[in-house]
Amino acid sequence: MLYYLFEYLDKAIDLSGAGVFRYISFRAAMAVIVALVISLLFGGRWISFLKKQQIKESVRDLGLAGENLKQGTPTMGGLIILTAILLPTLLFARLDNIYVLVLLLATVWMGLVGFLDDYIKVFKGRKAGLAGRFKIIGQIGLGLIVGLIMWHHDEVKVRAEAQDLQGLAIQEELRTFQVSNPDGSIKQMVDFKAPVTTIPLIKQWDGSYGTLLGLFGKGLEQYAWLLYIPLVIIIITAVSNGANMTDGLDGLATGVSGIIGVTLGVFAYVSGNSIAANYLNIHHLPGVGELVIFSAAFTGACIGFLWFNAYPAKVFMGDTGSLALGGIIGAMAIVLRKELLLPILCGVFLIENVSVMLQVGYFKYTKRKFGVGKRIFRMAPLHHHYQKMGMHESKIVTRFWIVGILLAILTFTTLKIR
Repeated sequence: MLYYLFEYLDKAIDLSGAGVFRYISFRAAMAVIVALVISLLFGGRWISFLKKQQIKESVRDLGLAGENLKQGTPTMGGLIILTAILLPTLLFARLDNIYVLVLLLATVWMGLVGFLDDYIKVFKGRKAGLAGRFKIIGQIGLGLIVGLIMWHHDEVKVRAEAQDLQGLAIQEELRTFQVSNPDGSIKQMVDFKAPVTTIPLIKQWDGSYGTLLGLFGKGLEQYAWLLYIPLVIIIITAVSNGANMTDGLDGLATGVSGIIGVTLGVFAYVSGNSIAANYLNIHHLPGVGELVIFSAAFTGACIGFLWFNAYPAKVFMGDTGSLALGGIIGAMAIVLRKELLLPILCGVFLIENVSVMLQVGYFKYTKRKFGVGKRIFRMAPLHHHYQKMGMHESKIVTRFWIVGILLAILTFTTLKIR
């Protein structure tokens, strides 16, 4: 909102300094600061309210060290994160930008699903919370909406040189125009719609779901949505559940999500900048640079929440925060056409999810085959396995953060090693 106010002041009365709001870097910096301030100011008051209302976590007895210290810790702290994301974004981002609107929708949508889950746990006394099928329905619903917007909305477009589009299955060509090169030559540019993505370690940037389907038969390119939209749903569901699984130790999910948020913010900046996108040979996505502001608010909110959530935690985010963080990350990666990088970037979420699936699958298999269920890990998700080994909680969290940083660096590296 402030963007439009200062744009008016700059044009109408030539207010000195008002033009600084045109710069994404300035607005991103302000978003980080405001998100931090909101987290710190609102967070303390919200925690006091939660304590007063006895809105606390009912910790299951898993036989883990320090578990008794967590009993009675306030939950639903995810509202601190959501507030610190939404307010700076509304203040500093352009609200006519479709990408910003998609991420705001993802934040509110998954936040509501998580809030409903926490509400049932706390106020209805049902430890299981919202039934799993309803969580899945919420995740599928968001994935379907995001997929349809990415497929149909005219402002969701890719820009490239005309010569680079040969052999690419284009959904729709929006406009063609000319641009002058520094040497005086002219290049033909095209804005088009197509379900394209960045393929890790492959130099050719125009990985297209339509082109992939075309390999199986002529004319199948037009049915690319049958591949693309279900994939969007799967990604959002998987990442959201991965973040939820990771939220088991103080500061773990918050810190890992903050690292991912910074990485996606860098991707948003380079994808929205024609020079940087051309240099890195990735998709130039006009308008996606506004997501730098959203990413900045996201990162600031995570860092601010860590003030209260670091060991020993004064508040838990609950599913209100964890489901929302995962949904946001999944949606942002899809919008940035970087969804195929998620197994690397979200490697911590992935291994937490996989550890649970392996544990459950192996237990069921051995019980059916031998009559006695056996386990691969001492406990799943993986972070509990290390707790059972006697490792201190803060050490586990720090090491997972380090792994998250290494995975983020590796994700950036894939853009050059192709």
